[in-house]
Amino acid sequence: MTSKRLVSLIAYLCLAGGNGAWAQQAGNGIDNPDWQEEQASPPPDFSKDRVVPIEMPGHVSLKVGVDSNTIVVGHDGVVRYVIVMVNASGSVNAVYEGIRCASSEVKTYARWSASGSWNMVNDPQWKNFSDNMPSRHAQAFAKQGACENRMTASKTDILRALKSPMKISF
Repeated sequence: MTSKRLVSLIAYLCLAGGNGAWAQQAGNGIDNPDWQEEQASPPPDFSKDRVVPIEMPGHVSLKVGVDSNTIVVGHDGVVRYVIVMVNASGSVNAVYEGIRCASSEVKTYARWSASGSWNMVNDPQWKNFSDNMPSRHAQAFAKQGACENRMTASKTDILRALKSPMKISF
C-alpha cells in the first residue's frame, strides 16, 4: 500500500470510526428523504441515583436529569434516553424519549406511571422543540450535550458536556 493510500485510509477511519458521531450522521440529515427511524427498544430500567443534572430555567421547580445508563445513540442519528424529574416532595416522574438533532425534534415513547411501570405512548410523533410543549427538558438536553450543531453527539461526548461546569443560559 502506498503511503498516500495509507494516509487516506487513516483519515477515513478517523472520521468514520472511533467515538465520533460523524459516521452515524451519514444519511441522517433532514435533507434525506429516505431517512428511517430505527425501532426503539423497550423503555430501559432507570435509577434516580444515576441521574446527571440538566440545567433548567429558574422558574422550573423540578430537578431534571438524564439517567446516564439509558443514553443510546442509534445508527439512525437518534439519541434515546430516560429523563427523570423529581419534585420537592421526592415524587419521581420519567419519560423515555428520542431526540433527532438534524431536525430539532423530540419523540416521547413512554411515560413512567405512579404505579411504577412504563405506559407506552400510542402512536408517538416527532415534535419540534419550539412547539408548545409542557416542558423544555428535551430542548435543554439537546443544547447541553445531546446535539452539536444539529448533529448527534456520541454518548461519551454527551456525558462530558453534561458534566462540564459550563452552564447554558435560557
